[in-house]
Amino acid sequence: MPTKVEPGNYGSVDFSKSVVLQSNDQKPVEFVVEREAAKMSGLIKDMLEDQEGDDQQTVIPIPNVNGRTLHYVLEYCEYHWNNRADPIDKPLRGKIEEVLCAWDKQFLLTDLIKGGDEKQHELLIDVIMAAETLNIKDLLDLTCASVASMIKGKT
Repeated sequence: MPTKVEPGNYGSVDFSKSVVLQSNDQKPVEFVVEREAAKMSGLIKDMLEDQEGDDQQTVIPIPNVNGRTLHYVLEYCEYHWNNRADPIDKPLRGKIEEVLCAWDKQFLLTDLIKGGDEKQHELLIDVIMAAETLNIKDLLDLTCASVASMIKGKT
């Protein structure tokens, strides 16, 4: 679970192991996340590698991603950075639920698709957009496969 911090209140943050990511809300929401988890994002990985060896406070503003969405994106990254998700076959054969681990199923069907109701997928779309912006391939594959599963067989 990503840790929320008050903007500018970084006294307890170990910047040698962590980074602060800042949402683009009117009043930014900031989360502390392990550097290795944040590196699941190609965009953030490139930014961190550009400042390698720099022990200063690292606060990265995330464009076009609000705090609610960023929370779910970081939750995924924190779980999967050292526990990579199995690749999802393309094209998807059958229902998405049949190919996911228990954690991904819970994350997708409870959190991103409100109560598993396919008509309540606003957060899922927001997470797809954030995964695209941040270049998080595994999360993008998961969320896009979910959309494909939802529209499969419908005309």
